[in-house]
Amino acid sequence: MNNSDLAQILIRAVEEADSSDRLLDAVQELAAAGIEEAIPTLIAALGYNNPGAAVAAVDGLIAIGEASVQPLLELIDNYNYGARAWAVRALAGIGDVRALGTLLEAAKSDFSLSVRRAAARGLGTLRWYQVPPEKLESIQTQVLEALLLISQDPEWVVRYAAVTSLETLAMSGDNPQSGNAISATLPEQASRITNQLQQMLDTDVDLGVRTRVKFAQQKIQPQQHQQTFAPKRKVVDPELPYRGGSRR
Repeated sequence: MNNSDLAQILIRAVEEADSSDRLLDAVQELAAAGIEEAIPTLIAALGYNNPGAAVAAVDGLIAIGEASVQPLLELIDNYNYGARAWAVRALAGIGDVRALGTLLEAAKSDFSLSVRRAAARGLGTLRWYQVPPEKLESIQTQVLEALLLISQDPEWVVRYAAVTSLETLAMSGDNPQSGNAISATLPEQASRITNQLQQMLDTDVDLGVRTRVKFAQQKIQPQQHQQTFAPKRKVVDPELPYRGGSRR
């Protein structure tokens, strides 16, 4: 059986489900298949009055990845609020930069704390390698400004999510999602992140948020230290004569 035949069987099972439990099982099986033909049906499941099925559909759309993004964006303004909230979660989990505008809007202004939290997390997992080099600095500046604002959200779970994304934005690395982080592209802006984290550590009322801030600082600071001092170590070490090393 090829993927197309399997998709049709699984889609039919979703359409013919006659109870909440059967619908949940059918959506879970369709999501687990990871077939692109399932995308419209998984998106439709976001609007069912079945939270379990919606969670399964979100997981399936995230697993399918980039192919899910455009269909979600094309339909998101026509959703009822519940389905739109699930769609934001799916887009946040995928991290495609085409969803940037949706994630920015949701993170800053959605009335649901869970949607703001998901969108804030999504801003920290954007795939920067998708951004044209000439637009990278501008887009990262937008994301930074949004995260600095979101880090003052009245709900602690949203602030917590903002901290995780600020950490990701501050750090550079070898994987595609962090290799173009702000410490490399806009080093003069990196201090805004460290300053905001320190302010949160000093003033945030929630212990969980302050603990997460400390963790972020511990990850960011060694990298900054390495960037500052590594060139000097390279100059000092190589050609020094051996001095015996026996003096104690």
